[in-house]
Amino acid sequence: MVADQEQSSLCAAATLLRQARSAVLATAEGGQPYASLVTPALDEAARPILLLSNLATHTGHLRGNPRCALFFEGAAATRNPQTTPRLCLIGVAQGVSAEAAREPYLRIHPYATAYAGFEDFSFWKLQVFNVKFIGGFAQAYDLSFIALQHEILKIGEAAPG
Repeated sequence: MVADQEQSSLCAAATLLRQARSAVLATAEGGQPYASLVTPALDEAARPILLLSNLATHTGHLRGNPRCALFFEGAAATRNPQTTPRLCLIGVAQGVSAEAAREPYLRIHPYATAYAGFEDFSFWKLQVFNVKFIGGFAQAYDLSFIALQHEILKIGEAAPG
């Protein structure tokens, strides 16, 4: 990938990820795929955090097979939905302590305060090992998650606070 294209893709992917308030979580059990709506946030190192009900099907899947993907979608540039920017983070989900994830998660999703302390909810982080970014029609790129984290943190430092 040419350096300008790579930087442009990283910037667009970072913006999409920082602005996302929902995503599709893809899990699998027994070889059967499953997808569900989730509400991710990012921790201080720009790693995805999820707050999941222990009663949810996807949480059971993650306990048996932590490999998963988070799919994010932006707004289409035209009436053609294929012009929509998309980002897929592929990795392994790991349960984390509430102390490690609660504050950054609730900063993005304050309404979740109502149930974040329930016994049947737990926080998870995604250890990302593969990033696919589609900037629109015929604009597919493999990105480094480390480079994406760096770009997210750079944007965060520049954002008014």
